[in-house]
Amino acid sequence: MTAGPPTPGSPDVTRAPAAGPLPAQPASEAPTPRAVWDAATARAVPNTPTAAAVWDDTPTARAVPATPTARAVRDAPTARAVSGAPRARPTPTHAAPGLHSGEAEPPAPGLAALPGRGTGGGFRRARPVGEDLLDSPRDWAPAATPLGAFDLVPVRLERDLALLAQWMNDPAVAAFWDLAGPDSVTAAHVREQLDGDGRSVPCLGVLDGTPMSYWEIYRADLDPLARHYPARPHDTGVHLLIGGVADRGRGVGTTLLRAVADLILDNRPHCPRVIAEPDLRNTPSVSAFLSAGFRFHAEVDLDDKRAALMVRDRALRNVL
Repeated sequence: MTAGPPTPGSPDVTRAPAAGPLPAQPASEAPTPRAVWDAATARAVPNTPTAAAVWDDTPTARAVPATPTARAVRDAPTARAVSGAPRARPTPTHAAPGLHSGEAEPPAPGLAALPGRGTGGGFRRARPVGEDLLDSPRDWAPAATPLGAFDLVPVRLERDLALLAQWMNDPAVAAFWDLAGPDSVTAAHVREQLDGDGRSVPCLGVLDGTPMSYWEIYRADLDPLARHYPARPHDTGVHLLIGGVADRGRGVGTTLLRAVADLILDNRPHCPRVIAEPDLRNTPSVSAFLSAGFRFHAEVDLDDKRAALMVRDRALRNVL
């Protein structure tokens, strides 16, 4: 992927847009009660301000409140959120259409069933045969940020396509991702990565249980981008977009960019640098990368844009 990552205040920086227009995000997104996704009704609903929402990946696939005193953690055998120790990975909160309570979700092509107790384990994309090119982002623990717990959850098209297409059809996102249109446009873009060799992993960014951004974590040294700069083995790139208008322009992107860069460096010990190539026209995005500890390296002419090559060095992560 050679598109530039999305921006924190602007919607994006890295790649293209997506599918057909979907219901707009509810304007009732108040700062105190955070909106969560209810898969059963396919609409955002307000969460209680006292308890954070966590993802229940069981057949009900609804967001459920966690107790305010205990952090939600993931019980791997059952793939459902339970209260307990910190640093646990929440499971996805909105599910594939057509699921009913008590009905197990059939695995989509390329998905492997997880062993589970009770009425249903979850499904994860099967590990690629051979080398795991990105050190399994699906297994990374959430990052603690000033905004709440942030988690990268690999995309499942049957569950996430409608939401992604809605974001891609936002004019502010479409200007840089170029994926506006029917759902099939977004689906083709994401499926190319899901069906590939694992060098790019599309993920939902989930903040305190709410999916609110889209990320692509990719091997920059194996990408066409490597022709445009002196790539090093295991350089890892990021593309992103902030989905909700309420989350743009107030520093959310900067906070999450720093968190994701730290997740990459913490979980990929051989990665020397995190790379990004936002469109030079997307000044809010470039500014967000600079504020998140990236340094400007050069301007590069890519096939679809003139980009600012941004670098966050492992050696400088505690300095910038």
